[in-house]
Amino acid sequence: MERIVFLDRDTLRAEIRPPAFAHEWREYGQTRPGEVVERLKGASIAVVNKVKIGDAELAALPALKLIAVAATGTDNIDLKSCRARGISVSNVRGYATHTLPEHVLMLILALRRNLNTYQRDLRAGEWQRAEQFCLLTHPIRDLHGSTLGIIGHGALGQSVERLARAVGLNTLVAERKGANVARDGRTPFAEVLSASDIITLHTPLNAETRHLIGAAELALMRPEAILINCARGGVVDEAALIDALRAGVIAGAGVDVLSREPPREGNALLELDLPNLIVTPHIAWASLQAMQALADQLIDNIEAFVRGEARNLVSDK
Repeated sequence: MERIVFLDRDTLRAEIRPPAFAHEWREYGQTRPGEVVERLKGASIAVVNKVKIGDAELAALPALKLIAVAATGTDNIDLKSCRARGISVSNVRGYATHTLPEHVLMLILALRRNLNTYQRDLRAGEWQRAEQFCLLTHPIRDLHGSTLGIIGHGALGQSVERLARAVGLNTLVAERKGANVARDGRTPFAEVLSASDIITLHTPLNAETRHLIGAAELALMRPEAILINCARGGVVDEAALIDALRAGVIAGAGVDVLSREPPREGNALLELDLPNLIVTPHIAWASLQAMQALADQLIDNIEAFVRGEARNLVSDK
């Protein structure tokens, strides 16, 4: 009988069907770092969303066979240690291909049409004092005919591209940073930065992508361009982004992720009182429909593993 333990059940607001095999299921709403080993003792399958499981924890859990991540990103798991110990890791893929692109589009529209700035003006009584029927205090830019640069072209990046084309955006797909040759259908990384009106990020967080966007990359962007990050907080150098927003290097940013979540010790982006910065609390993935799709696929992954099938397994390479 498999013993399954879900360490952070409260991160998923969806019904989870029981796996179709003999098992014992235990779940905890949240799990602190010091509670991981005790709660996973004797478990053969761990289910986690954002709880970190490193080499020290894995060394103390000899019964563990699978870590089923209830998310796409696996940067909270020590994949190399798992591989060395023969522990499989699975993740959930493609569940947010509608909800996340919609969130990206929402951020783009709000920034390009200066929604926050106009709301501020309304609260300050600017329209009430206007001499004409409309208030034209800030530029409004259409999406139609503008260029969207997409960095990261997996399932989410491709879904964003389809939605962008539907509203009339031209799209450029970036080649990997530092690549000598651009593949068919790709545009050199630096060229995408300099040619786009909007940059959207859809890469995982790893050693290659940490601070993928820093001061040098922001300087390549157009002064009227905006940056959207619904990937991972560490993909962007937050200090460099703050400097760029303050100095007008770029026109705005929409951010759904921070370098540390939740930001219990604060985050400088949250302290900025700028109308051209929108921060949302890591919710781009979290529509009710998407969370249910995630829960269903999570159990599919676990059932496949128990049957001996390789389904959505993650490599450390």
